[in-house]
Amino acid sequence: MRLPDMPLHDPFVVADDATRTYHLYTSNVPSVSGADGTGTMVYRSRDLRDWTPPVVVFLTAGQEGIWATDGAWAPEVHAWDGRYYLFTTLHNTDRPLPVPPPNQWGVPFRTPTHMRGTITAVSDSLLGPFTVLDPSRPVPPEHLMTLDGTLYVDPSGQPWMVYAHEWLQTIDGTMEAIRLSPDLSRTVGDPVYLFKASDTPWTSEQIPAGAPHQLPPYITDGPQLYRAPDGSLLMLWSTYEKNVAGQDGTVSGGYVQTYAVSGSGDLAGPWEQRRPLVRDDSGHGMLFHTFDGRLMMILHRPFENARGKLYEMRLDGDEPQIVRRRDDLDGGG
Repeated sequence: MRLPDMPLHDPFVVADDATRTYHLYTSNVPSVSGADGTGTMVYRSRDLRDWTPPVVVFLTAGQEGIWATDGAWAPEVHAWDGRYYLFTTLHNTDRPLPVPPPNQWGVPFRTPTHMRGTITAVSDSLLGPFTVLDPSRPVPPEHLMTLDGTLYVDPSGQPWMVYAHEWLQTIDGTMEAIRLSPDLSRTVGDPVYLFKASDTPWTSEQIPAGAPHQLPPYITDGPQLYRAPDGSLLMLWSTYEKNVAGQDGTVSGGYVQTYAVSGSGDLAGPWEQRRPLVRDDSGHGMLFHTFDGRLMMILHRPFENARGKLYEMRLDGDEPQIVRRRDDLDGGG
């Protein structure tokens, strides 16, 4: 298989040195994997061009007593303490959330929210099967509607989950972080606010003439953390542009891959928002290294019926720059 033929939303690559194999995780597509159910599947490749048919590594139906069986969005697999941990977002529309108090964790009125959050599951193999660590609830606080949790390990060795707090609950979506227990099954302490989606200065620059200056909602998606050689901390994340005026007075736009920088190198920031890396309805990207040492970014485009797109990258201080599109690998488009 090649990338133009592979359904691929929220791609995540693990380059396994032991087998010299790239593992590309995404949500299960039964028509491609041959396995029914909500879960995670993985493609494999030695060269980023030719890929094996996917195999399923996680299904919600196989998890006894699990709190949600829908979603399985944004799967990521991380090596930690000698094992492999799957992070993926589930949701349950039959479990509505209470109205939050009037503070930064929500707005004090009813919004169409329900339980949504990232779970962690463990396996001894990159090919699974993965078993959920706590089937009773998501890892982030369950009264928060969150998604796209990723693993970050700070310089002291403390694991964190960084996640997007849904605009459905906050109106202006936020990025937040919370400490994890050593086995990654639960949180420790309270969430730490990092930034909000409307902090991006380029969003307000795009608003069409005659439209209001502030146009919620603002959306946060797909965080991934990367330590730059100069010690700064980068966060790739995605949102939507606001450059198309609708006849109903709304302003919308395509999905966009952007990033932020913590010049202090600390997860708490302060975070400086930078200009987008890739537009054209592209996003949920992540950085990884090839076996010959090149820095690569993979993202999906377009948002609907997505396919994987590859970019060769370089870092200029704390600024990731695109060296070239790898349409020789992803088929272009």
